Amino acid sequence: MTKNEKREHSDLLYQAILTLKDLDECRKFFSDLCTVAELRAMEQRFEVAMLLSDGMIYNDILERTGASSATISRVNRSLQYGADGYQAVLPRVKEQQNSNGV
Repeated sequence: MTKNEKREHSDLLYQAILTLKDLDECRKFFSDLCTVAELRAMEQRFEVAMLLSDGMIYNDILERTGASSATISRVNRSLQYGADGYQAVLPRVKEQQNSNGV
């Protein structure tokens, strides 16, 4: 399989995600796609990213989320030097939370 073919296969997953219409469909899809442990790990990493972007310190994040310092550090590296995926999503999520009164 060529590098281009591999990319096309992985792009199918991302295209499928983009077709999800609402939160319920998204939950169902990821429930079918991932194990409970995988979902919990992704949810935890996203929570860590939210807290880091809010300026919370490692020890407080560790206490609040139960994430390891290695996980917190990895997420922080992604925030600082990653592909800017978090930077694209975090403001949108925070705006949505604010508009929903969360």
